Amino acid sequence: MAHALGHDVVFEDFFPSMVEKLGGEGFLKELSNGFRVLMDEEKEVITFESLKKNSELLGLKGNMSDDELMCMLSEGDLDGDGCLNEMEFCVLMVRLSPDLMDISRMWLEETLAKL
Repeated sequence: MAHALGHDVVFEDFFPSMVEKLGGEGFLKELSNGFRVLMDEEKEVITFESLKKNSELLGLKGNMSDDELMCMLSEGDLDGDGCLNEMEFCVLMVRLSPDLMDISRMWLEETLAKL
């Protein structure tokens, strides 16, 4: 399933199939790996500069303008510091996947039912 990001950028949503294949813990590990690919190694957060520089490693550079990268960064920046920490990145990635949001809701309901 394809979803829009920012203005006109569309990405293919592979997350639900990744969760199915890797399980919850494996998927979170992959998100963590993705965060490390995009982060500024000195600051240990994703900055605009690190996102712009490293996005080509994920095949995004040619498809996203500076404005679209800034939009992505600001959309995920929950604490308003201008960059993404690992938690903000993971939350953003899950929010960008409506199908994954449904799976996350299901996990939460199952966990709460066990309490």
